[in-house]
Amino acid sequence: MKVLIATKNPGKIEGAKQALLNYFENVDIEGISVESNVSEQPVNDEIYIGAKNRVKNLKEYAKQNNIEANLYISIEIGITNKLGRWMITNIAVIEDNKDFESYGTSPSFPVPDKLVQDIINTDLSQVMDKIFTKDDERHNKGGGIQILTHNKISRIDLTEMAFMMALIKYINENWR
Repeated sequence: MKVLIATKNPGKIEGAKQALLNYFENVDIEGISVESNVSEQPVNDEIYIGAKNRVKNLKEYAKQNNIEANLYISIEIGITNKLGRWMITNIAVIEDNKDFESYGTSPSFPVPDKLVQDIINTDLSQVMDKIFTKDDERHNKGGGIQILTHNKISRIDLTEMAFMMALIKYINENWR
């Protein structure tokens, strides 16, 4: 199965691959960087919109470059207060060649009130760099969640969980 993912981030690619390998054999996943067309730090509805836009832009890139794939996938991280408190969450979007779409979210984690505006004005990564030492491993694979959970959960884990949720409609035809 050929899969295109709208990122070059190794942690996000690995998390998506782990999710897909739970249900499909021989997953070949290729990362391609495309724009989300939303704010640098997506807030609320922009999280889903950004993930959806990345899939759209990924499909357009594939068409222009004669790349065929079975699935086009993306994940967007953002800050939301849709459940009454500020949290960081990931939204994964999956589309096939027939424009069938599914989506899912990762577990979310709380944001202290004192950091909300800084995250919205810049982005989570910059705020994490101010609070914790800048770390290339965190930026590429582990993510800020690895620091916050004391190495118990990584960006790979959150990405895998979001894509597992997004795969529900693909692996359960009666749930469509």
